[in-house]
Amino acid sequence: MVPTGIAELRRSLRLHASQTDARFLQRFFKTGPGQNAEGDRFLGVRVPATRAVARTGRGMPFGKLSALLRSKWHEERLLALIMLGDAHSKADEATREAILRMYLENTAHINNWDLVDTSAPGIVGPHIDPARPLLLQRLARSRDLWERRIAIVATLHWIRLAELRPTFKIATMLVDDSHDLIHKATGWMLREAGKQDREALEGFLRLHCRTMPRTMLRYAIERFPPSVRKRYLAGDA
Repeated sequence: MVPTGIAELRRSLRLHASQTDARFLQRFFKTGPGQNAEGDRFLGVRVPATRAVARTGRGMPFGKLSALLRSKWHEERLLALIMLGDAHSKADEATREAILRMYLENTAHINNWDLVDTSAPGIVGPHIDPARPLLLQRLARSRDLWERRIAIVATLHWIRLAELRPTFKIATMLVDDSHDLIHKATGWMLREAGKQDREALEGFLRLHCRTMPRTMLRYAIERFPPSVRKRYLAGDA
């Protein structure tokens, strides 16, 4: 049966649930006291199954997805974000703007790295002026970890178009961030930018390699030859 509403989507998702996977995912996503995703709850549905359920709901009005996006269950929030991304990619400009507003109004529920990484490039990225990424700058200044991650990961949309200004601008804002999940995300985006323009990446690294977090630097230089990686890690740039 093709789901026609939220209740049907929820039932379909639960057909793929596994208690064993739920326990694994609780550990994998660090949901314990004091951890990044403290209190998050999992049904135990793997991502390919969640994407399969999302395909059955194509065409559903995006406004109906708010109940899923605000769910206590991680997989329901992921399902909503996958469906919002699909709707955004096919929508007219007014609808795309409405989806972005809904997304930004619900960042409190986009609260783990997989939720951010699945959604930010496709939903937030296209709305940015690469010369003046004001929305990303606002998010990068947020006290909220996940909004800061949205800010940098959203630039992947522009990296894929060989437009690197947003990435380097936001990376500069986050280069002194204290959180390891920002270090990893920023290093990842810098590495992707370097695939498009290694000279531009090396220019950034020459400015920051001595002071940026080591994890961020290691991610950024991962594709460099060993001798070059060694030089940057030694601060000899």
